[in-house]
Amino acid sequence: MMRNFIFKCMILVGVLFIGVLIGMNKANEGMLNMKGYSDHSFQTPVTVQQNDNGEVETTFMGKNLPSFNLEERKEKLEEAKAYNLFSETGKFLADIVTSTTQKVFGFLSSLL
Repeated sequence: MMRNFIFKCMILVGVLFIGVLIGMNKANEGMLNMKGYSDHSFQTPVTVQQNDNGEVETTFMGKNLPSFNLEERKEKLEEAKAYNLFSETGKFLADIVTSTTQKVFGFLSSLL
């Protein structure tokens, strides 16, 4: 139940974020149309271009986003997953909270 709620919230946040980016782009186009001529001081919020080498270059709010190799990212993630103290601590605390909550509800339901 809670997992579905969180999933729906994440989808909603993603859709709204994309809507904000589209709105920023439309506002930029409207500013250019209203001005009547092209001025390079107005930039589109998201730009995706392919260079001569065939690589895709992406800019967000005027800053270049680094391109990455998926295989290298996978290797780094696998190395990082070896042991994560915060992850293990979070799992331990979640187990404690879950078992405590179940015991409290079990006790309360036995009273009724």
